[in-house]
Amino acid sequence: MGFHHAQHATSLNQSLSELNGDINVSFEFFPPSTPEMEKLLWNSIRRLEPLNPKFVSVTYGANSGVRDRTHGVIERIQKETDLVAAPHLTLVDASDEELKELAKHYWNSGIRDIVALRGDLPDGSPKPTRFANDLVRLLRSVADFDISVAAYPEVHPDASNAQADLIHLKKKIDAGANRAITQFFFDVESYLRFRDRCAAAGIDAEIVPGILPVTNFNQTKRFAAMTNVSIPGWLHRQFEGLEEDPTTRQMVGANVAIDMVKVLSREGVKDFHFYTLNRAELTYAICHTLGVRPGR
Repeated sequence: MGFHHAQHATSLNQSLSELNGDINVSFEFFPPSTPEMEKLLWNSIRRLEPLNPKFVSVTYGANSGVRDRTHGVIERIQKETDLVAAPHLTLVDASDEELKELAKHYWNSGIRDIVALRGDLPDGSPKPTRFANDLVRLLRSVADFDISVAAYPEVHPDASNAQADLIHLKKKIDAGANRAITQFFFDVESYLRFRDRCAAAGIDAEIVPGILPVTNFNQTKRFAAMTNVSIPGWLHRQFEGLEEDPTTRQMVGANVAIDMVKVLSREGVKDFHFYTLNRAELTYAICHTLGVRPGR
């Protein structure tokens, strides 16, 4: 390692050590579909609970069965843990009245945080006429929720261009969203450029980076292809030849994510949202590196 590289690494580590726990984290889970996956989910929730996250979100599909599982996980988190539960809510396959009733139910159940999304359109769906900003406005008409929305540093797959995508994000914030959480990314510069563009567009809400700790690179490539996320060549090389070596994959995945949060924290990022995929190990290790630890 050259002298300047060593200095840079030392500087990043020093900046992390000086955070003094001044970091907020949140975690995303998805509703399980089998008893084995349910056990994995709850083991992960219990493992991460002592880190005192700002909230934990639970994803929400268009299928009614998935929705029911989401509600079940949210209710159990509310009853059995000290965590703040934030259900995802989408416009797909639900009328405004149905959404208002569900929002009222959540509010009356003690739910104060919601992640508001348009939702993925089923194949063959007509062009949408309602968008996430409409859902934010609807939620605001029901109660004073703390609302998170989605942001896309590398542009939403359905957006005509980056500027149109940015305008849509501003509409969501102007409708009453409290923060935006980004799609996962691996190019840190794309996030930093996006954050600058948001500020220039008058978006003053926090842009929370979404971090995906990689355990299965082939799965990550599939996710990336669906969501317009670029996979840098260096990341391909990092995981090359590890298809049958899950232990080394985990070590590599942790190293990649830790390097990302080091740089982002040096750039002033204080909040991180982790896409856990219902697995706690890498997320816990990254949080430890950030100084997010039990009892802080």
